[in-house]
Amino acid sequence: DEKERFDPTQFQDCIIQGLTETGTDLEAVAKFLDASGAKLDYRRYAETLFDILVAGGMLAPGGTLADDMTRTNVCVFAAQEDLETMQAFAQVFNKLIRRYKYLEKGFEDEVKKLLLFLKGFSESERNKLAMLTGILLANGTLNASILNSLYNENLVKEGVSAAFAVKLFKSWINEKDINAVAVSLRKVNMDNRLMELFPANKQSVEHFSKYFTEAGLKELSEYVRNQQSIGARKELQKELQEQMSRGDPFKDIILYVKEEMKKNNISEQTVVAIIWSSVMSTVEWNKKEELVAEQAIKHLKQYSPLLAAFTTQGQSELTLLLKIQEYCYDNIHFMKAFQKIVVLFYK
Repeated sequence: DEKERFDPTQFQDCIIQGLTETGTDLEAVAKFLDASGAKLDYRRYAETLFDILVAGGMLAPGGTLADDMTRTNVCVFAAQEDLETMQAFAQVFNKLIRRYKYLEKGFEDEVKKLLLFLKGFSESERNKLAMLTGILLANGTLNASILNSLYNENLVKEGVSAAFAVKLFKSWINEKDINAVAVSLRKVNMDNRLMELFPANKQSVEHFSKYFTEAGLKELSEYVRNQQSIGARKELQKELQEQMSRGDPFKDIILYVKEEMKKNNISEQTVVAIIWSSVMSTVEWNKKEELVAEQAIKHLKQYSPLLAAFTTQGQSELTLLLKIQEYCYDNIHFMKAFQKIVVLFYK
């Protein structure tokens, strides 16, 4: 059989003609697209279809519209720049992809491509695309992995990625909330990569926080601050356990921990809890209850200078007491050792 020639121009003309006839009534647009799927080859021309719906015509590499092509004003880029209009457009994409499930992958590829073309669009076009993408991420039409495109070196260097992210996260959080956003980011391992929206010399929590707080996204700043803090705490615990198993001198360990506290703004209460769990995990405990108390006292006596260094406040002592109590409750054969441990630390 002779293979049908790939001819997106003819497909484009059919779609543009139909869109021009429906006008700006997006309900009618959705109906037209639904009906056309039966007659036109959406599977083959998915990229052309999405180019038209977003930009009004086929896009050349870099994001420009070819001059000699027919184009339509019934598209995202020609629409009004407000959230309501973008929500209506999101419905059009939603209905289309729900109806023709096979377009899902093509649409994801299209958005990744559009994000790489951001520099080719005007500021207003970028804002509309950012709002639309945020809404589609919120309702699950798009997967957060598309954000990878924003880490393109040129976009980051020129500040395009960060500015686009502001609009995108605003509309995403507006549709859902920061917790839902966090879950989506975590699913695709993006929760620790948001700093990469800035060039290497500006990748600090302070810079990120200032930029997004000033843009009205305080919840995103706080989220990144928390992530950073969780990461630093995990790192601290891992390094501590390694230092203990190597048998490093306490003065070196104390110095290291104090530097980390200062650098990552970690409180003494948090640190004493980390030290306690590190100390307790460095040993293989005896299974017999009568022997475990003796073993625990011997072990903790050895590490008491380390714990003493980070219980300089009443609040930290209280935190440590609670940690001991929780540990003894969770590991029932330590119950008899509880009183002895408290007395040991009191001394």
